[in-house]
This record gives sequence, structure tokens and C-alpha cells, in this order.
Amino acid sequence: MNRLTNKVAVITGGNSGIGFAMARVFVAEGAHVLIVGRRLAAVNAAVSELGNRATGLTGDLADPATHDRVASLVEERFGGLDIYVANAGVNTIARSDQVSLEAYDAQFATNTRSVFFGVQKVAPQLRDGGAILLTSSIASSKVFEGHAAYAGSKAAIEAFARSWALEFKERRIRVNVISPGPVDTPILSKLGIAVADRPAFETAVAEKIPLGRLGRAEELAHAALFLVSDESSFVTGVNLQVDGGMSLA
Repeated sequence: MNRLTNKVAVITGGNSGIGFAMARVFVAEGAHVLIVGRRLAAVNAAVSELGNRATGLTGDLADPATHDRVASLVEERFGGLDIYVANAGVNTIARSDQVSLEAYDAQFATNTRSVFFGVQKVAPQLRDGGAILLTSSIASSKVFEGHAAYAGSKAAIEAFARSWALEFKERRIRVNVISPGPVDTPILSKLGIAVADRPAFETAVAEKIPLGRLGRAEELAHAALFLVSDESSFVTGVNLQVDGGMSLA
């Protein structure tokens, strides 16, 4: 439907999972997309699949220098930016008494600090009337075992979004949050769930979701499309929970 024709979008963590699904939908809607990720092979593979309206940049988003590189590339290649999606995130599941300093710092560096300084660095390139979207999690408000540090890192960016929605109002830049529930993406394997255990895990999780199943990455991508397109032109400062109703249970 070309809802993003000739728009320029940056998506951090855009080489896999929800971020890649967003990139695919945005490209299909006419956008030029810059995806940022840590792994060169994964970024290159994603760009190859997305086609000629996609560009990749490799870097550690916990390193402020990566955001300088993003801003420079946007300025040099596109001359400006319409959409910034801070999607990259990490989660180390552990009870609070088992969380190491390194694990705590890693989660806040990627999930929180990188969001703050990523927005700070690209703000001069964002065109008036643009959109910022932050990926949080229902874990910020619904308690899950072993998620305390992760939940705190995500709750912080929701506070950022509320402040930014007012700070950017003179430029008509809208700032919103999307909070996924459990989604069927490769991150499940990274959380230590063995392939053989996946069916039992998914069944157990689905029982806690009113809609009875895990979400699909493309469903999150279409919700994101709504929040960054003109279809949500009167929406700012909201947190859209895309969780099959899990936050209600």
C-alpha cells in the first residue's frame, strides 16, 4: 500500500526476529531501511534478502561510537531520517540474587543506554513530522521470574518515550513504544530452550495467553507500521502492548 514511500528508516537489531520483520514490512511499504546489528554475516544476509532499498551497518549498539556512525551514514547517504526504531535488546534470565554485575551492565547498556544515546545522536537528522518507536516488553509491568534486571531496563525506555513525546512536540516528531509479549523468534533458543523442549514450552506459555498462542514477528511488524506511519498521526506517547492479552491475565 506504499504507506512509507520514500521514507528513510533506521532499525536497530534489524537483522533478525522482530526487527527483521519490521524491516521487511517497511521495505514492502516503500521505505529505505538501514538495519544495524552486531553480526556482519547476519546483517549481510538480511540486506541481501531485503533487496536494494536496504542498507546494513555493523556495530555494537552498547558503544556510543556506533550511533555516531549511524548518524553519519544517514546524513551522507540519505540526507535525513523519517523513522527511528530502537529495537535491539538482550535478556539474561536470572533471579536477582544471581545477576552478575556484567550481566546487569550488559542489559542496561544495550536495552537502555543505547536507546537514549541512539535517539540523541540521530535527532538532528530526524525530519520534522517524523516518528520514533522504542521496543519494550510487557515484562516492564508484568512480573516474570528471573526478569528483574531486564524489566528495569525496559521500564526506563518507556519513561524516555513519555519525556521525548513532549520534548519533540515542537518538531511534530511522535514517540511511541511497542511492548511485545512472547513471540516465536530465534531468541527463544538463545534463552536456553532446547529444540526438543520447544513444543512443551510453547504449550505452557500459550495457556497463559488469552488468544492461546505465541505471537508472530510479522504481527509485531504490522503494529510497528501503524505507529510509524501516518495512520497513527494523532498518536504519541503511548505504549502499545502486542501480547495476545497476556498482560491482562
